[in-house]
Amino acid sequence: MPPICSRRQFCRRAASAALLAPLVRASAGAEVVESDAIAPIRTVTRGPGFHWFGYYDKDQFSADGRLLLGNRVEFEHRSPAAEDAIRVGMVDLADGDRWIELGTTVAWNWQQGCMLQWRPGRESEAIWNDRDGDRFIARICDVRTGARRSIGAPVYALSPDGRWAVSPDFRRLNDVRPGYGYAGLDDPRRAAGAPDDTGIWHVDLEDSRQRLILSFADVVRLDPPPGGFPEGAKHWVNHLLVAPDGRRFVFLHRWRVGDEKGWKTRMITADPDGRNPWVLIPNGKVSHFVWRDAGHIFAYAGVGEEAKEWDFQVFRDRTREAVPVPGMLKTDGHGVYIPGRGFDWIACDTYPKEKRLQTLYLVHQPTLRRIVVGRFESPPPYVGEWRCDLHPRCSRDGRWICIDSPHGGSGRQMHLVDIGAILG
Repeated sequence: MPPICSRRQFCRRAASAALLAPLVRASAGAEVVESDAIAPIRTVTRGPGFHWFGYYDKDQFSADGRLLLGNRVEFEHRSPAAEDAIRVGMVDLADGDRWIELGTTVAWNWQQGCMLQWRPGRESEAIWNDRDGDRFIARICDVRTGARRSIGAPVYALSPDGRWAVSPDFRRLNDVRPGYGYAGLDDPRRAAGAPDDTGIWHVDLEDSRQRLILSFADVVRLDPPPGGFPEGAKHWVNHLLVAPDGRRFVFLHRWRVGDEKGWKTRMITADPDGRNPWVLIPNGKVSHFVWRDAGHIFAYAGVGEEAKEWDFQVFRDRTREAVPVPGMLKTDGHGVYIPGRGFDWIACDTYPKEKRLQTLYLVHQPTLRRIVVGRFESPPPYVGEWRCDLHPRCSRDGRWICIDSPHGGSGRQMHLVDIGAILG
């Protein structure tokens, strides 16, 4: 095992062969070659109404690739109100892209929908969040039998066996970051910087039991930065994701003071019960990420202790080791490894750039080929909380990518991109 760096530094050693060899697959000295490719694109939803899925780190495609989960809403370009309901459903890709409604919810946001996703280990069950009176909950629906039941707590990220989930406090999220929490319930601890009775919850999807595993106070006490956190800072957590083997989960710890527009961010990993937490990225600058495998996380983050530059990197859990991922564009995006390709292929998007075009691209790491498969216009109204990111989601066989985009002139809709020929 390569040596572990001090807790306040990142290792970037070419000599760490045990880390570099499995993760950086490009040929030595190779240069990035970019090209465009024609990828057939099919719009699979249509009006009336607008359709989208949300985040890029959830299973949208059914195991057989036929059913595509999604949300339907009747308006755009404003924040959801407490009683604004959306329809939850799926598209049958083998039956003329027929929309099949599964239910409704009043617990949703523009960026991540209602946490709609397939439940692992029970391939006919879909799960999403809702509100019931004075609490947020989750609904589980068997799309084959129609059987339904409720869980007494909301979910964020599910375990690989589908038996449990981790969840933040969505009331606090809605207060500090509109677009990621849910309207309808106020944060009762809004004035507290780091309360000790709420934070990250472990939710049992079999019996509905929930328990607090890491409070905000716990997170703040964990390896604070030099000089501590600013006085009056308000703390929250977001973007939770369970490792592929279910033995760890990761989340972002964020904080800001008063009405500051920006915030600082740390990445932290922990066991499913909250034990053995580890500040993986302490420098305050990290954005989108996914687990590469059970021991490594692929993330867009600041490079080094001062983090003056950003780059896509792979971080080794419970160390301070990181290596850059060659071939990626030097701009933030939502990156995912394409399934079934041995980590050779990465799909990623960009935010709107010149002419408000969002780019969807692939990177073949062994050869450093970067292939642009589409540039999609995002009209000016799609900004801020109600922007529409592409958020690429892959089918489980790696042939298809589904994106959310308003480029067709019919508002946000879901589009299917065939990358099979590109991947060969």
